[in-house]
Amino acid sequence: MNTPGPEPRPEPRPRTRQRLGEEVRRAQIIRATITVVAELGYERASLARIAERAEVSKGLVSHYFTDKDRLMETVARATLATMRQTVADSLVLTDPVPEVIRAAIHRAARLGTTHQAELTAMRQIGTNLRKADGTPRLDLTDYEQTYQGQEALFRRGQEEGTLRDFDTRVMAVTYQGAVDTMLTYLHSHPEADADRYADALADLVVTAISVP
Repeated sequence: MNTPGPEPRPEPRPRTRQRLGEEVRRAQIIRATITVVAELGYERASLARIAERAEVSKGLVSHYFTDKDRLMETVARATLATMRQTVADSLVLTDPVPEVIRAAIHRAARLGTTHQAELTAMRQIGTNLRKADGTPRLDLTDYEQTYQGQEALFRRGQEEGTLRDFDTRVMAVTYQGAVDTMLTYLHSHPEADADRYADALADLVVTAISVP
């Protein structure tokens, strides 16, 4: 009678699987943080509440993000990247630059409807997250990738002859400031017509920078 040998040991999972698992968990915690901050506000968004919403342990949240400040900073920057990508994905970047600018402003105006929780969480974190000296932890340096993308678009318009000559960095900062102000205004005035505001802002921007 044959004696069965020892069962073969299971092969270890590839390291890429482990990394993917970590990325999924981090994304899960980030989504939960956005929801909790949007619903309860920054102060009440404890790691325990976030862990409960994410259906993970509080220790796991601390393992990935160390503390609340690090978590909130990560969430704010990830959300900013999501907003930027959401607008970019809606655009036909091969269209004439003035048309791309108009479309981008209109898509940004709708973020208050399509990404309300994300914007609310961003406002809460931006207002409350502070450095040790009391200054905001998030500032305009966090817009650097956004500015660079806008500058590239403006330069293309200048090269194609649809936009006049101007300092693309100054215009990118001015443009983004106008978009952020639009979102803040629409949030404070829910009765306002977002499309009408976007039309008016797009007219101002495109008229100011286009070749006559």
